[in-house]
Amino acid sequence: MYCSFGNALRLTGDSASYKEILSTGAASLATRFHEATKTIRSWDGGKNWDGQPWTYPVIIDNMMNLEFLTEVSKMTGDQRYRDIAVQHANTTMVNHYRKDYSSYHVVDYNPQDGSIISRKTAQGAFDEFAWARGQSWGLYGYTMMYRETGDRRYLKHARHIAQFYLNHPNLPKDLIPYWDMDQNKLTPDRKYYSQKDLRDVSTASVTASALLELAQYTTGGESHLYISKAEQMLRSLSSKPYKADYKEAGGYILKHSVGSIPHKTEVDVPLTYADYYYVEALVRYDRLLRGEKVK
Repeated sequence: MYCSFGNALRLTGDSASYKEILSTGAASLATRFHEATKTIRSWDGGKNWDGQPWTYPVIIDNMMNLEFLTEVSKMTGDQRYRDIAVQHANTTMVNHYRKDYSSYHVVDYNPQDGSIISRKTAQGAFDEFAWARGQSWGLYGYTMMYRETGDRRYLKHARHIAQFYLNHPNLPKDLIPYWDMDQNKLTPDRKYYSQKDLRDVSTASVTASALLELAQYTTGGESHLYISKAEQMLRSLSSKPYKADYKEAGGYILKHSVGSIPHKTEVDVPLTYADYYYVEALVRYDRLLRGEKVK
């Protein structure tokens, strides 16, 4: 909602056309929040890979919804939306992350008392592996939450995620990650081995955009590192084999994204959000070069 209607409002200033849509969307999203878990529920129904029904699944992707809530809170003056975003971010920071600051994909909660039933990685290779795009969702989300709240815990967390990502021993030299950052642990007898070397450009697009913003909130060599790594990612994305030739990919800019190999959907194809965050990263980089704020 915010990527489309939020940007439409920002670019046109036409609150008559977009404010009600955004307000309605935020109100709907807020109904997914549960006080016992202090998180926004991701979906209803379905079963996990063990064949057990999901109870109250929350995915790391939900961090990308929080900007929507904080912006609508400012737009409407309704503090409730901001409070939900903060509570969700705080809970996710504790429950989704391992000691090395890699993230699980899904945490399933008990909605009665907020206890954790299980931690899963539905779109990665295995539960204890680091699904690549999940790491970028978290990096982007906590960088954004620092911008929106000024809470330095979010900045610290984003920096830790960046360090995990950039220092990962299995990150390719061109900085376009494999769809699962631990794919090197897959042996020929394990699932997904034949697809283990597929890259995910959507992860790199989201990460590059997040790093350019994170560089604004850090100093010295650390800030320079984030900028230089984002530059390298953008150079890679803007070159073969990732950038499509004119009319080659049905209007998409980038090729070679991975939606979900375990679900057999969107495997090694262009993806809308890869293009979106690639363009956003380019816009942010241009602003940086012109001495403007990235956001």
